[in-house]
Amino acid sequence: MPSPSPVHVRLALHPDHGTAVIATITGNPLYLARAALAIHGFRSTSDTTMVLARIDHDAPHYADKAAHALREDGTSVDVDPALQEEIDTEWTYGNYPMHWLTREEIREVSADAQAIHDAIAAGSLVIHMHAHDGWTNVAVGTYRGGKSIHLHGEDYLRQETMIFDSETEAIANFLRHHPVAARPGPAPPTDIERAAAAVLAVPHANRPAPTTFDPPAEQVSQSVPSYAADPGDHEALLRDFFTKHQEWEKWRPHDETTIASHESLTLRVEFLHEALRGDDAWTIAAYESPVGERLWHATATPTTPVEIMRVLLDALSAENAWGPSTDNPVGQADLAYASRPLDDFGWPVKVGPRLIDWTAPNADNRAVGLRFDSSVKQGSLLPAWTVWGGNTADSPHWAIHLSTHAPKALIQDITFELAHGQVHRQPHRAATTAPRPTAGPAVALPSASAPRPAYRR
Repeated sequence: MPSPSPVHVRLALHPDHGTAVIATITGNPLYLARAALAIHGFRSTSDTTMVLARIDHDAPHYADKAAHALREDGTSVDVDPALQEEIDTEWTYGNYPMHWLTREEIREVSADAQAIHDAIAAGSLVIHMHAHDGWTNVAVGTYRGGKSIHLHGEDYLRQETMIFDSETEAIANFLRHHPVAARPGPAPPTDIERAAAAVLAVPHANRPAPTTFDPPAEQVSQSVPSYAADPGDHEALLRDFFTKHQEWEKWRPHDETTIASHESLTLRVEFLHEALRGDDAWTIAAYESPVGERLWHATATPTTPVEIMRVLLDALSAENAWGPSTDNPVGQADLAYASRPLDDFGWPVKVGPRLIDWTAPNADNRAVGLRFDSSVKQGSLLPAWTVWGGNTADSPHWAIHLSTHAPKALIQDITFELAHGQVHRQPHRAATTAPRPTAGPAVALPSASAPRPAYRR
């Protein structure tokens, strides 16, 4: 049995990438632990940190394999509870095109695709041309000092389809099949590839270590309104939600999505892990019964500040926020109920032929507001309510959209946070190339008007 090693490895989910894993190594010597991690796909970002970011989003599974290998070698390994939960979570691939494959066979396909991706990224597989065949991207390339191949598919579905003895033959065959669509070089990277590359390119805690001759400047936290905060860590918010609300069941239908289903089977929250700006990271729907019609729905962008999203998710656990308040058209009383915190805080309202807008009364470029569109009918896929922040209501930095009869109590919870919510954050550092920016730890402050007025009567 190997003797205990003075080296310790801590594995945790990466703070800026939902499914990536970061390994922090302490002790001496480091090279054996680093070599073992590299075998399992980890890449170095500093002397003491390595990152595993895979295009199949299965980094927790491979991090678990690395942990077992390290322990067999006598290295002490600590796995963060949030990562352990991801390792233990069993999920299936939704809409997987090769539905006849078992889970392990799917992993084999993904592992082959990862190897192709890594070879391209390392320059050992040179892509000569690519094309779109009407369904997906295809390409022709040559391994340095080796075979020439045709590739089919993207991300974790990319496969070698044909092997050739010569580069000339491979290119000629590719041009015969794609005479018009062929383009030189590799195809543009997909969103998944960009996200993985970004987390590998930006070292964790990327700043120089302080020296005795250059003491670090004091970091003074700032207090800002909740709606003006950075997006924060939505992945951590989702984990906190499951911890706080045991009545919700976690379901992972495929690698990109987590679903929270209430025990009543009438409420459902869907979270898209790799949502980009312009996507909906959160989708919420309420139904009259487990097999009944949808009552209302809501969506939120990945740029929505975490504290605003926390209020929305917590409101789902309040029984008076479940169903629609009425089947009748939204009236003056409904509007007054939903917007009361804004009215009490002096937010001006502008009433037009179709749109009703409440906007913050400040003049510090922190634009934020609530909009109701009276022309949207019940059952429409268009949002009637929009809670937005940054820029303008028509092109906001972040937004929550809700259908016509979304519960007014739930909307009031959000507007209360808009009017009174404050968070602490650290001053901004230099921008990085991460897929989406996240703030330092944001801590909710007590409301400016605590205790909260008893609006609901």
